[in-house]
Amino acid sequence: MKLIAGAALLCAALIAAPASALDKPAGEPVLTVTGAVSQTNDGGNAVFDMSMLEALPGRSAKMETPWTTGAAEFSGPFLREVLKAAGARGAHLKVKALNDYAADVPAEDAELDTILATKLDGKPMSVRDKGPLMLVYPFDQDKGLYNEKYFGRSVWQIKEIEVLP
Repeated sequence: MKLIAGAALLCAALIAAPASALDKPAGEPVLTVTGAVSQTNDGGNAVFDMSMLEALPGRSAKMETPWTTGAAEFSGPFLREVLKAAGARGAHLKVKALNDYAADVPAEDAELDTILATKLDGKPMSVRDKGPLMLVYPFDQDKGLYNEKYFGRSVWQIKEIEVLP
């Protein structure tokens, strides 16, 4: 009985322990998280391939956006889970696109069920279709987010997130 109790305590400690450094991406990297991150796999950065991102908790949601005709289904990991996997500690994010467009996003926006969409209507998002990643706010959950402030933060063709103090 003591052995079982000891094993249970060890398992609980391992589950509660902070994650170790991220595994190296097995596939082509699609996202780099830089700046104030503690879980790294490429120098001081956290680099993710698509399978790493899709393995994180997230959601699928059908919603209308200014960039789609009618309701479209977006799916992908929660932004907060990506930041958590990278060990991000900061108040601000600079979300950067492939074309070097960047938006300043308060880190607290990650608590809004914001996702890094990897799929649109069940299909991987190509660069032509705003992919490979797009920051999508939960417009379906909160109609108050449907305004220019959040549209400007909804970066598509994301390649990097810089975590700032």
